[in-house]
Amino acid sequence: MRTRAWLLLGAAAIAIVPALAWAQRPEYPVTIVPPGKGPYTFPEGYQTPWDKIQIMVTAKMSPNLFVLHGSEGLDPAHPDASGGRAMALFGTDGVLLVDTENRQVADKTLQAIRSFTSAPIRVLVNTHVHPDHTGANAFFVKQGALLFAQEDLRNELVRPPPRANGQPAPAPEAASVPVATYRYNPAAPGQPAVTLNMNGETVDFIPMMPSHTAGDTIVRFRNANVIYIEDFYRNFGYPFADQANGGSIKGMLEAVDLIQKIAGPDTTLVPGHGTLIKKNDLTPYRAMLVAVLAKVSALRDQGKSLKEVLAANLTAPYDKTTEGDTQQSKDRFITEVFDEVKDFPPIVDGKRTMPQHP
Repeated sequence: MRTRAWLLLGAAAIAIVPALAWAQRPEYPVTIVPPGKGPYTFPEGYQTPWDKIQIMVTAKMSPNLFVLHGSEGLDPAHPDASGGRAMALFGTDGVLLVDTENRQVADKTLQAIRSFTSAPIRVLVNTHVHPDHTGANAFFVKQGALLFAQEDLRNELVRPPPRANGQPAPAPEAASVPVATYRYNPAAPGQPAVTLNMNGETVDFIPMMPSHTAGDTIVRFRNANVIYIEDFYRNFGYPFADQANGGSIKGMLEAVDLIQKIAGPDTTLVPGHGTLIKKNDLTPYRAMLVAVLAKVSALRDQGKSLKEVLAANLTAPYDKTTEGDTQQSKDRFITEVFDEVKDFPPIVDGKRTMPQHP
């Protein structure tokens, strides 16, 4: 309780520290287990064998900043590496954890952390609402972590969308819901909402414009020269804007442009899925988003249906350079663009009521 009170006081009293020049140590990052490349196929009715999935240290960004990720080839939602990346900053001040992986592997995530530190879990920040990033929230809050996130992410967790059968989703466990929240300020994009000094590191929680979802946050580790950029960028599969949860393709473009401004040429960017990148790697991704938006918009202006737009195979120029380019991934991306370029619903409480397609 004393730790929690101290952290709440510290969060409330935080000053925004101006960005300074920093440089990553030359021996980092170190990739230990790269994500798989596939191709991956799963039989009809396949269920993820959670008991077989391992969570392990897959990269080291500095002597005390590690990346955690899961097994490849077992999780059809994320076949390159199960779950979404988590990051752990550790030392005498305790552990700062970025995201929590799926709830089904919570104990394995903790076991992976305990392989390199026995320090208490003190701070947890969620980068967005999806269960491969928030699923084990309650587990780690019960370990003693204070949970931070954007206010819209909290709203998304508190009011989950209905189940596929139309029935209301169950209310979330109280411990899984963020208690320390902040908002994106469109007048000051890229400015930290929270800055923490822990374990020799300066850590910024930077709220993002609605991009992958309405409640995105990126996390910057200044001394390590690393930014966790979550899921508005991915290089395994095609882009995914969760429009029902407030995301947008155009917002993802804005997010890419913001990263181009705040990252240095040698900053390592850690996406939630795919391989580690530098900011120059965002350039072709951005160009693809712009080109596909323009092509779909032109086809919609011609009165083409979604079926006709999908049949145009607009991702063909990018298929050879996109790992995990399944038909499902392509169709999802093009459908999102189709829905966005005309009569795009507004965000209400972090959500959009999207049209249903047969």
